[in-house]
Amino acid sequence: MQNLAVNNLSLALSFVLVLVSLYFGFKEKLGIDKDIIIGVVRAVIQLFVVGYVLKYVIGSNNVILTLAMMTVIVTNAAWNAKKRGKGIPDLFGISLLAIVLSTGVTIGVLVASGSIKFIPQQMVPISGMIASNSMVAIGLCYKNMIATFKDRHQQVLEKLALGATTKLASMDILRDSIKTGMSPTIDSAKTVGLVSLPGMMSGLIFAGVDPVKAIKYQIMVTFMLLSATSIASVISCYFAYKKFYNEKSQLVL
Repeated sequence: MQNLAVNNLSLALSFVLVLVSLYFGFKEKLGIDKDIIIGVVRAVIQLFVVGYVLKYVIGSNNVILTLAMMTVIVTNAAWNAKKRGKGIPDLFGISLLAIVLSTGVTIGVLVASGSIKFIPQQMVPISGMIASNSMVAIGLCYKNMIATFKDRHQQVLEKLALGATTKLASMDILRDSIKTGMSPTIDSAKTVGLVSLPGMMSGLIFAGVDPVKAIKYQIMVTFMLLSATSIASVISCYFAYKKFYNEKSQLVL
């Protein structure tokens, strides 16, 4: 890596940036000082632990360890996505199914096309990117679904009274929720390169890789995330909306 020199001293000195956040939080009486400190401490601990684990997994180049690491990533993503749908029952299974399928299908296509290889240094970061974006999309779907069912419950009841099935009565809400889940990824795709230089592209350029090669990888990532978030959003919404109805097809909020 060219000109990459982050030693312990420079890392410690960069803590000044955290102090800036703490200063503004204290000055404006935002009440987030504790959250900032906890967040920083957790981030440092988690990243160091993951770093050493990844070093071992990548060094061993073992298929079972690679799959185990991917399983941990996907399971954690599903658990965090489930929290966004507070009040909706049985969301962990739905979230896990959506993330497993979005990750599996996307990685399957990338491996089959030769874009990536099934080796830990590629599988683990890629599955992490896919799972995290799917997690965010699913969480947005759940939050939008909860809010919209509350706002439009009268419309849904009227459709049910006129003989509509639960799916037909919920279709507008389903479409809005899927669009909400996919919107951040679509907006990111529209502005990539013009407004921001995304993580993978920036990281590769920072590490000294030819910018043209970095761009090709970022294009692949853009395609990958669009696919993953669309699969995750559709699957999570089409399973989750049923939880708003009881066995008699009555709306339950």
